[in-house]
Amino acid sequence: MSRKLIINCDDFGQSHAMNQAIMHLLEEGKVSSATLMAVAPGFEEAAAWSARRQQPNIGLHLTLTSEFEALRWRSLTGHASLHDESGHQYTTVREFEQRVETRAVLKELDAQYERVKRAGVAISHVDNHMGTLYGMETGRSLLPHMFWRASRWKLPARFFRYIDDQDPLLSSLSGIKRPVARAAALADTLGVSIPDYLLSHPFGLQAGETYDSFKQSIIDKLYRLPNGVSETYIHPGAEDSWMSMHIPHWEKRVWEFRLLFDDDFDYAMQDACVELVDYRYVEEKLRRSRIRSGIRLLGELAK
Repeated sequence: MSRKLIINCDDFGQSHAMNQAIMHLLEEGKVSSATLMAVAPGFEEAAAWSARRQQPNIGLHLTLTSEFEALRWRSLTGHASLHDESGHQYTTVREFEQRVETRAVLKELDAQYERVKRAGVAISHVDNHMGTLYGMETGRSLLPHMFWRASRWKLPARFFRYIDDQDPLLSSLSGIKRPVARAAALADTLGVSIPDYLLSHPFGLQAGETYDSFKQSIIDKLYRLPNGVSETYIHPGAEDSWMSMHIPHWEKRVWEFRLLFDDDFDYAMQDACVELVDYRYVEEKLRRSRIRSGIRLLGELAK
C-alpha cells in the first residue's frame, strides 16, 4: 500500500504575515491545502484571494479560541459564553471546554461556515483550531456536533482512525484508542470521510532546536510514514518584525515556510516515495459504507 501525505496550512486568515506565506505555498503547489479562519483579522484578504483564484483546496478552520495576547478576535455570533472577560474568544482550550454553552457553539460553527461561503470560497474540508472540539482537556467532546455539521455541509473532516505509535502527542494519551474508534465509526456512519492518521510535531521552539534539527526531524518522519493517508498540519508565516516581537515562537512558523521550499525536503519526499494528496483524495478514496459503519458504531458503543 502506498504512503500519501496531506500537508495542511492551518490559520489562513490569522494575519497578513500568515497569509503571505500560505498564499505563496499554495501558488507553488508545495502544500495540499489551507484552512481559513472566519473570525481572524486577516480573513478578508485570504478569502478574497481564494475566491478570486477559485482556489479548490481551501477548508474551514473552525475557530473558537484566540490564544495570543497581542492578536485577539471575537466570535461572529457574540454569545457571552464564547468570550472571556476581555470580550474575545478564550485563550485556552480548557477555558473553552469549561465555560461555553453547546447551543452557542453550534450557532457559531454555522455562522463561520456561512461567512466563508458568502465570501465565494468553495470549501474543500473542515478542521478545528487548537482541537477545541476534541475534548482533550476536560473530556467535553463536541466532535459529534462537528461531524454532524460536516455531514450536512457534505465535507470531509480532519480526524483519524488509527494512531501512529511514533506520534509524540497522540501516542502519549492513555485510553485513547476506544474513543477514537467510536468517533471514526460515527464519522463513517454520517458519511464524513476522514484520513487514516493525524501526525503532530511540537508547535513551539524546543530547547536547543535549530532550523537544521527541525528539518531533519520532519524528514525522518517522511521515511517512517505509515501506509495509508496521513495528515500533518503546519503554521507557516513570513518574516515580520511585529509578529516576531509579539507572537510566541514566530521563528518556528518562518522555519515551516522555509522547509517546504528546501531541496532536502523535496528530495526526501521523492526518495521516501511519499505522494502529496489533498482532501479530494480523502473524499473520493476513503469514504466507507454508511450501513456497515453504523453496525460497527453500535458494536463500539456496546463495548
